[in-house]
This record gives sequence, structure tokens and C-alpha cells, in this order.
Amino acid sequence: MNPRPRIAGGTTALLLLLALGLAPGCSLAPKYARPSLPVPATYKEASPGVAWAPAAPADAAARGRWWTLYQDERLDTLEDKLDGANQTIAAAAASFRAARATALAARSALFPVLSTNPSIVRMRNSQNWTSTNNAGTITNEYSFPVDASYELDLWRRLGNTAKAGALEAEASAADLATARLAMQAELAQDYFTVRALDAQQSILDQAVASYRDALKATQVLAHSGIDSDEDVARAQSQLESAVAQDTDLKASRALFEHAVAVLVGTSPADFSLPPAPLEAPPPAVPAGVPSDLLQRRPDIAAAERRVAAANAGIGVARTAYFPSLILGATGGWQATGTAKWFDWPSRFWSVGPALGATLFDWGARRAVTEEAQAAFDQATANYRQTVLSAFASVEDNLAALRVLQEEAGEEHAAVDASRHLLDLATTRFRLGIDSYLNVVTAQTALLSSQEAEVQIRLRWVTASVSLVKALGGGWDATRG
Repeated sequence: MNPRPRIAGGTTALLLLLALGLAPGCSLAPKYARPSLPVPATYKEASPGVAWAPAAPADAAARGRWWTLYQDERLDTLEDKLDGANQTIAAAAASFRAARATALAARSALFPVLSTNPSIVRMRNSQNWTSTNNAGTITNEYSFPVDASYELDLWRRLGNTAKAGALEAEASAADLATARLAMQAELAQDYFTVRALDAQQSILDQAVASYRDALKATQVLAHSGIDSDEDVARAQSQLESAVAQDTDLKASRALFEHAVAVLVGTSPADFSLPPAPLEAPPPAVPAGVPSDLLQRRPDIAAAERRVAAANAGIGVARTAYFPSLILGATGGWQATGTAKWFDWPSRFWSVGPALGATLFDWGARRAVTEEAQAAFDQATANYRQTVLSAFASVEDNLAALRVLQEEAGEEHAAVDASRHLLDLATTRFRLGIDSYLNVVTAQTALLSSQEAEVQIRLRWVTASVSLVKALGGGWDATRG
């Protein structure tokens, strides 16, 4: 039995290098801090006297299943179905899984790599072989090598690459939350549009019935010689116009119903929403304070994570100026026959470090570093713009809610006034004081006011949904 050979004295130095590689290296990335920008203490459009004004940040009313604020069971059912059926969300989820896999692949570079390449080769030597003993002979070679390599992360190139990958995965997770919130808000807005069209449909159905009765009345009066054919024609025209508008509403409702079906992953042919007019005003939405947006909005979180990833990218680029050190080792068995393939004398091995460095590259490393710095500056600007746009979006919708709440009250008063005017015009017509033209004018004014009231209510609830979306919906970075 052959004694095991002693390992060369250089192994001690190799072990020291390995220990150095396992220890944390020197990171060349700048120390990261979230980009600063002024954050107002309160929203300009938030008024304590309005129900939807700022609430305590701990209020959970607009978190999680935020759409339950609207107390509509049909909407709740559709929203709950959205997450598992919407294809836009499914695509964003797949993108997140890809980013997470990329991050795991980058992290794997921090650990040693083991590989093998077994082979069985049969070969014939040349007749011109210098050794007469081997000239023209046919031999077999059986090999089973195992290779190991490990790069010492002295300058944190691998560590910063893995960190950047993890941050990009976090940004992708926030992108998924952004896509989910956008689809939730779009579904709610389309749903409420259908309900508003149902309300208009109800108003028009009542108007058409009233116009038919009025037409019959004018026809009777015309036959009696009390009224004129002109009034009959006017009543007929008003009725036909209302019928045409009623038909147009049905077409618009079908389009929005189809949009809702697609959002929840259902074929429009297999989907329908029973009529249910939009009546109730939107609920109170807690706005919180502006600083909450930095935790509540997933798009802000995604932008900030990409700033951090770009910062790590600067560290990766800077390592190009420094040498890399790779530890390599190869061992295995090699023989000319299977009988002795794995015998102790058939073993072979080699081990040693390899140092690599770029001496001159005509400015390539400097260009890569400048590119990384520019990417960081771009990500920083994108982050700040995202935050500013978020503040503006909240302010816009707070202002819209304030104005639309006032406008809804004013328009409701206009509807009451129009209804009173119609009663007066109808009475005066029946008494023979005024012509039917005044009745038509009053009827048209009432219908217009009622439709305007529904549209204001729709804009009001749509602005409410937009505010929830602008506030980040049910997403919260502090909860992971």
C-alpha cells in the first residue's frame, strides 16, 4: 500500500487565502442613503371640516381590501376574483419571479463552484510518435476529474452584484403591487361607471314613460281642437330623442360591462352585471400625512429600491480597477483501464490561486464607472419625480373630492328646482295659460339636471377610488 503523499507547504498560504475570501471584503460602493427631498407636513387640499380629510396614519380603513369601504358586495366579489384571474397581474407576477431567480443566481456566485467532466477515450498514437514503445499503439484513457473554483470577493464585487439583484427583486415585488393596485382601481372605476349608467338608464326610462303619457295627452287635446299639431310634433320629437338616448346608454353599458369581464379574466359572453343604480355618495377615505406615501405607495418603494441597486452597481463598476483572485483545484482519477481506474495510484490533483488584473484598457473601466454613476443619478431623479407626482396625485384628488362634494349638493338643488318648474309648467298648460313648449322646456331641463347629478356622483366616487390608489391602496412597505 502506497503512503499518502504529504501536501505541499503552500497549502497553508492557500488556506489563509480561503479564509480571507470568506471574510467580508472591502465594499467600493458609496454609503447608501435614501435620496432626500422636502416632504410637506400636511396636504394643501386637506380640510379638517370635510369627512375625507386627514385621518390617523394607524387607521386601517383603507388598507388591505380597501374596496370594502364602498359596502358593495358585488364589487367585493369581483375584486376578490381579480388577483387570481387578471392577466396583467399574472404577467407582473411572472416578472417578479424572474427577478427573484436572477437575484438567486447572482447570490450563488458567492459560493464555490464544483464541476466534473468524466470521459472515456480510446485513441491510437501516430506512427511518427517519438517514443518507439508507443508508436502506433492503441490505448484507452479513463478519466474522472472534479474541478473546484472560488473567487475571493476582496472588493465586494460579487457581494454588491448579489445585493443589486436582491434590490431589483424587491423593486419587482413593488411593481407587482403597483400593477395589482392599478387593476383594482380600474375595476372599481369601471364597475361604478356601469352603476352610473344604470342610474341614468332608470332616469331615462322614467322620462320615456312620462313623455309617452304627455304625447298621448297632446294628441287627445289636438283631436279636441284645444291643442295644436305643433305641440304634438314637439312631444313626439322629445319622446323619440329620449328613446334614442336610452338605446345609446345600453351600448355604453355593454362596453363597460365587457371591460369588467376582461379585468376579472372572464369572457364577456359569459359575464353580466344585474342593474343596480349608483346612489350612495362615496365613503370617507383617510388621507393620512404626506410622509405616509413613502411607505404606502409601491411605485415609490420600487423607485427607491432601484436607487439602492444603482448605488451597489457603482461598487461593482469600481472593482474593475482592482485585481481578482480565484482559487482553483482539480482532482480525480485517471487510468488506462477500468480495473485500476479508481485505485490510489490513479489519482491526480492540482491546486493553486490565479490572479487576474487589467493593466490598460483605453478608458473602458472609467467609462463603465461613469455609466454606473449616471444610472444612479437617473434612478435618483426618477425616485424624486415619482414622489412629487404622488404628492400631486393626492392633492388633485383631494381637491376633486372637495369640489365635487359641493357641486353634488348644488346640482341636487338644481334637480329640485327643475322638478318644481316642471310642476308649474304642467299646471299652467293644463289650465290653458301656457303652451306645451314650456312643458317641453321644463322636462328637458329636469332630465338634463338629473343626468348631470348622476355624472357628478360618478366623478365623485371615481375621484374617491383615485385617491385610494394615490395613497397606495392596501399596500404597506412596513409590513414587507
